[in-house]
Amino acid sequence: MARAGRQTEELTPRSARAESVREIAGRYAGERGPLLVILHAVQAEHGFLSDEDVVEIADVLNLSVAEVHGTVSFYHDFRRTPPPEHTVQVCRAEACQAVGAAGVFAAAEEQFADRADIEVREVFCFGNCALGPSVSFDGRLQGRVTVDDIAAAEAGWSR
Repeated sequence: MARAGRQTEELTPRSARAESVREIAGRYAGERGPLLVILHAVQAEHGFLSDEDVVEIADVLNLSVAEVHGTVSFYHDFRRTPPPEHTVQVCRAEACQAVGAAGVFAAAEEQFADRADIEVREVFCFGNCALGPSVSFDGRLQGRVTVDDIAAAEAGWSR
């Protein structure tokens, strides 16, 4: 006879992605403060952090899902959706703003507005302040970017 209030549940098998995330998390779980390292490693392996990933990481580290989700949502480096084919990141910190980053960002948003395969994001400092405005095109940092450089960036990408 089953105890009152308890029901037996069938365990559902974990997805291959969940197993991979648990393996990555397990690799670093014994280190001091492993959460950021694990999040970066999972994103490097899978391209983004899914809701399932957050749950698995929380379980391995014995943290609440809210703690892991809070960390993921706090840092702009972490993605919650699959990445597009191309990414343009424009620095909007003070040094870059002082030398025209607002116009560069507006030009990038306008240039790529209708392109689902290109994401335009603002970031706050690449540490390339002396060469602003700074832009990262698919992870390649470029300094002293102009509006014309934004248009030229697309020329290297095939449609």
